[in-house]
Amino acid sequence: MKKHWQDWGNLVLGLWVFFSPWVFQHTMAAGAAAKRAAMINTAMWDLYIVGVAVAVLAAAALVAFRNWQERTVMALGFWLYVSPWVLGFSSSPPLMWNAVIVGATVVVLAGWTIAPSRGGAKHV
Repeated sequence: MKKHWQDWGNLVLGLWVFFSPWVFQHTMAAGAAAKRAAMINTAMWDLYIVGVAVAVLAAAALVAFRNWQERTVMALGFWLYVSPWVLGFSSSPPLMWNAVIVGATVVVLAGWTIAPSRGGAKHV
């Protein structure tokens, strides 16, 4: 069984996504009107759920690699990338850039892991 450093990266990124609402809490709380508070709440739950899912799937890939795990992590990374606009928190720069940068990085790392190797070996 081959372990990929990219899975370790996605595990760390998943944990970061989960804990990032607490890191950005001071930014999110400033000027939180009712509509903004609802948007922030939605963004926080999105980050909690996606962060846990990415971390769990990346950890599972470290134990027993499967392509479906990486493809699911890629889909979650893509969701993170577009979620600021879909869920309406693109007006909060810290939350938006966090989701965009981490989402793109997760997609790249997961894609890198499942890309065909030069030796032609395929993953199950």
